[in-house]
Amino acid sequence: MAGFFRWSLIALVAGVAGFATPASAMSAPSTRLVSCVSGDCLQVSGHRADRNAPVTFNGRPIAVEGERRWQFSLPVSTLRLWCEPNVRAVSIGVDGAETRTRLPIGMMVRPHELTMLVIRTK
Repeated sequence: MAGFFRWSLIALVAGVAGFATPASAMSAPSTRLVSCVSGDCLQVSGHRADRNAPVTFNGRPIAVEGERRWQFSLPVSTLRLWCEPNVRAVSIGVDGAETRTRLPIGMMVRPHELTMLVIRTK
């Protein structure tokens, strides 16, 4: 019985320590390509300690859905206007703390017409 109480106390202390995790230890925002009403969109999601903390995308304020776990979708056409060509990462700010977040592979590459595509097997 004493072992049970000891393990319960350890679990309780570990749980309380988890609540004391600093904001900098939270995971970085993530990005993915999704389908939306206006065509293809970049969906960005993340976490914030304060549900009222402002979120920015490349320095622009963004309205997000959710409270502590938030997300927003940005049409690819808007993304191309707000970013440099061939960019691989964007800046996501949460409560003033900026983080560089990688875009999905090939997201901002401009399409080219292919004259020929050669695929060889090994």
